[in-house]
Amino acid sequence: MLKFKFLGLVVTLAISVNMTVIAQPNVAKGKPISKDLFGIFFEDLSYAADGGLYAELVQNRSFEYTPADNKAWNPFTAWQYVTDGFGYGSISVESAAPLHVNNPHYVLLNIQDEGQKGIGLKNTGFDGMVIKSAGKYNFSVFIKNEGKAIPMVVQLQTTKGVVIGETTFTADKSTWKKYTANIKPTAGTDTAHLVVLAKGKGKLALDMISLFPQNTYKGHANGLRADLGEAIANLKPKFMRFPGGCLVHGDGIANIYNWKNTVGPIEQRVEQRNIWNYHQSVGLGYFEYFQFCEDIGAKPLPVVAAAVSCQNSGGTWRIGGTGQKGISMDEMQAYIQDVIDLIEYANGPATSHWGAIRAAAGHPKPFNLQYIGIGNEDKITPEFTERFTMIYKAVKAKHPEVTIIGTVGPSPAGPDYEAGWKIADQLAVPVVDEHYYESPEWFLKNNNRYDSYNRSHSKVYLGEYASRGNTLYNALCEAAYMTALERNGDVVHMASYAPLIARAGHTSWNPNLIYFNGTEVIPTVNYYVQQLFSVNQGDSYFANTVKFAGLNTKDSTLAASCVRDSQTGDVILKIVNTGATTVTANADVSAFKGLASIASLSILSGDPKAKNASISDKNILPVTSTLKVNPKFMYSVPAYSCSVIRISGKK
Repeated sequence: MLKFKFLGLVVTLAISVNMTVIAQPNVAKGKPISKDLFGIFFEDLSYAADGGLYAELVQNRSFEYTPADNKAWNPFTAWQYVTDGFGYGSISVESAAPLHVNNPHYVLLNIQDEGQKGIGLKNTGFDGMVIKSAGKYNFSVFIKNEGKAIPMVVQLQTTKGVVIGETTFTADKSTWKKYTANIKPTAGTDTAHLVVLAKGKGKLALDMISLFPQNTYKGHANGLRADLGEAIANLKPKFMRFPGGCLVHGDGIANIYNWKNTVGPIEQRVEQRNIWNYHQSVGLGYFEYFQFCEDIGAKPLPVVAAAVSCQNSGGTWRIGGTGQKGISMDEMQAYIQDVIDLIEYANGPATSHWGAIRAAAGHPKPFNLQYIGIGNEDKITPEFTERFTMIYKAVKAKHPEVTIIGTVGPSPAGPDYEAGWKIADQLAVPVVDEHYYESPEWFLKNNNRYDSYNRSHSKVYLGEYASRGNTLYNALCEAAYMTALERNGDVVHMASYAPLIARAGHTSWNPNLIYFNGTEVIPTVNYYVQQLFSVNQGDSYFANTVKFAGLNTKDSTLAASCVRDSQTGDVILKIVNTGATTVTANADVSAFKGLASIASLSILSGDPKAKNASISDKNILPVTSTLKVNPKFMYSVPAYSCSVIRISGKK
């Protein structure tokens, strides 16, 4: 009998005896596998950056929104002109004398009569601003005053106009000046608005109106949302791929992501429309990505375009993806230099050109970049092949110490996949990036996909994968597949579920690993599977430690793996049952010496159709207990479950 807690209840499972299990002796010497196997992939879609991980509370802070981002948008999106106290004047978006050439638009406020309360602007944030009564908030704005000094009032208001926080200053400079203030609210609300009011007559130019919680992840200025950052950090990823996927190669050549536009002072960065139909302020730029990787202990894996745009540019996905365009050949050397400069930005000394720019941002030490991706699930055309080859050879020659990751198209099979692998073989690309989103049944039926891969060819980075759904059954099918990734950890070098996070009500893609809104972070059941594997990684794989004998060896409802962490000596068993019947498994760990007799047991199980839809409805969580183990022991595997048994290597 096995007892464990589930949703606060003690559950007793009878051991099923309807299946015979034969223990097989495990291999005394394990197979080395990748130490970087499980990581994460962040793509800026579904409001993952602005309105998400990036902690800025003001939406459209620099008035750069246009209908090109979203057909319903304009420079005043998320803003309202405020004249509540019977004042009057005019407001317009201008570009004649901007704060910086990279930030061309600003608001000109002409105050003809300030009235009783002043006139100005109100920002509604991203579905409202979440203000906490115990929090502190940093306000900033750039203002150019065309006349006499004007008193300014900044308020946090509820939707009913109740002031819950306020600060004042005087706009007194005829050139652009940054004004800053701290606001301590007197009450909290989930739907606050930021109001900026001028209390005197005159003309004011305003830009980069910003409100940040002081409580960002790790306390960084221009930082990240603390609860989202913590949820991601709790995955303990070995690496982080960023800033996208399709975002990287963009919607046409002009929309290809340019990392250089995302570093330096935020008012000097180049904002850009997003291929996913929203806007990139790039406040979360390459410095912030590298810094976040460092904060969570993940190796950075930036991805750059292979000098071609997305094959679905212009919406051509409807007709099979024929919108790929290549950067002209006379511009290729400049583009290649951009990629090489990125490596210098990450790894160069503070005395180098790009290393100095990194140091000026507050990080004189290198970020220790080890990986770089070139291309993202591209259609393997002659234009792609020529440009990828040029970039690959140049980067390899300049930086042989950096591992280059190529791409083999958007699918697990087909012409692009085959052509991508052909290029990888010809160029001896160290690692290639495979992507696939399939049904949960596909993952079960393809559990042996990597068993037959040629070990002398390129390693695999499974950069984007997910079964189509966020139920427990989906998560368990992914868990079963992940045991195969461990089994093949000598050829599968890295893997990351995708996408990582999405704002509820603004999703561009489903499923996702974490959903969130202004107040809640909602890890899916899939998240907990990823976490169970990620925090229990090993660097050696041992075959036949768990054997489901009496069953077809390719039975798709059951899967198991055994890895060992050489640093701790711990032996970790992962056992997955995607079926409706409790089964019995035998484990043989007798080849490992000095193991503890009490193991940690974590079980994720329940209704296979259940989802974690909200904080209040989070009904599928791992349950952790202890389990007595012997060199050979029997384990009753619950129906619809993922079990992780971690046996300490230190008695």
